[in-house]
Amino acid sequence: MSEAVTRTVTGPPGLLASLEPLLREWLPRQRWFAGKGRPVTELSPVAVTELLPADARLGLYHVLLRARQPLVPAPGSPEQPGDCYQLLIGVREALPPRLAPALIGHVTRGPLTGRTVYDALYDTRPADVLLEAMRTRARIGGLRFERNPDQEIRSGLVPRLMTAEQSNSSVVYGDTFILKLLRRIVPGINPDLELPLALAREGCPRVPAPTAWMVADLAGRTWVLGVLQPYVQGATDGWELALRELAKGQDFAAEARALGRATAEVHGALARALPTVTLGHAQMRQLVEGMTGRLAEAVRAVPALRPYAPGLRSAFTALDDLAAEGGTRTAQRVHGDLHLGQCLRSPSGHWSLIDFEGEPARPPAERRLPQPVVRDVAGMLRSFDYAAHSAGSPVPGWAAACRAAYCTGYAEAGGHDPRTDPVLLRAYETDKAVYEVVYEARHRPDWLPVPLAAVRRLAAAGEPA
Repeated sequence: MSEAVTRTVTGPPGLLASLEPLLREWLPRQRWFAGKGRPVTELSPVAVTELLPADARLGLYHVLLRARQPLVPAPGSPEQPGDCYQLLIGVREALPPRLAPALIGHVTRGPLTGRTVYDALYDTRPADVLLEAMRTRARIGGLRFERNPDQEIRSGLVPRLMTAEQSNSSVVYGDTFILKLLRRIVPGINPDLELPLALAREGCPRVPAPTAWMVADLAGRTWVLGVLQPYVQGATDGWELALRELAKGQDFAAEARALGRATAEVHGALARALPTVTLGHAQMRQLVEGMTGRLAEAVRAVPALRPYAPGLRSAFTALDDLAAEGGTRTAQRVHGDLHLGQCLRSPSGHWSLIDFEGEPARPPAERRLPQPVVRDVAGMLRSFDYAAHSAGSPVPGWAAACRAAYCTGYAEAGGHDPRTDPVLLRAYETDKAVYEVVYEARHRPDWLPVPLAAVRRLAAAGEPA
């Protein structure tokens, strides 16, 4: 095993102050920036670490930056501290044409006056620095790089930035590894590292085992910054594959069934690796109250939901009524944001599940709560619906066939068909559709008709015949 490399370095005084005008303009334009539509009122450094000296031809800074934005708080709610973002800022005299998309701006004051700063993940040398730090288990300032001693990391792997990421950024190293660098970070345990490590200990082949990871130790707390995992060469994510088959008018039921089996296997491994709990009436009522509260907030945020609110609410009250009769449910750790884009199919036909971070809009503590496994099932069922509505030419019955096949595959591997608990399934699918309505209204208004169609269907299911 390589000895850990330790360096204690921070950025020069006045660095962030000189970059603030550039970052204030650049940050909101990034796809992974969560506060779209609201101005940035303050940027404050959480930590700045020099990875390559700025007086060299290429400088490199690792920056954790808090962005404060105005909110309209609910009465009595505490003031929001702002989101913390992870940046890798490169410094050059001038950018070559290949790095033009990475430009942050030209510095006119402070320690980097006259230099150009940019998003360094677009550049091969800075990406090399991160891989080498993980390979050698380096300690640099408050940054700590760890790796699985049983997995080798070769040096010299050529990096390339993947451009399709949304809420995070990913770098592929020589078709051998993929580094997911979290952009919006929070202190504490991150399920995107916690759950794959637990599944690796359980020997689950459906989730790539973490090879290495990077964290920051700040103020007595650990912040997970990124995870390196094996890259599934030639794999296609489930969303792309589904749309491809839809475009050809092809059936997707066999793949949906295989994906259902893969999901059940992951759930089984998580139940063996981590504690499960039993939800009685009090716990179920708390769960229902959360769903009902999210619906109320959604109706306030998206007026188009208002006509459907009574029917949607009935999905939650039906679950509460069932629990009041003495029914219990088992809860465990789940994926938390499962959809077709979080699944990879290898050329051999093997399905893997990735990205265990959970729904980014939910608080970190909530993402780590045990949940009924139908939470993930509902997310996948909604994803089939999204795919069907995204096709250029509708294929009648496609989503329904996929939903049925997925549940059948889940039952084959997990021993329990989610459709045998229709009240619980409807409640979770309703909660997911409500979440989607708010997301689309804020970020992709053109997509709003997709979850609204599901909302109409789910609300109608609660109306009297």
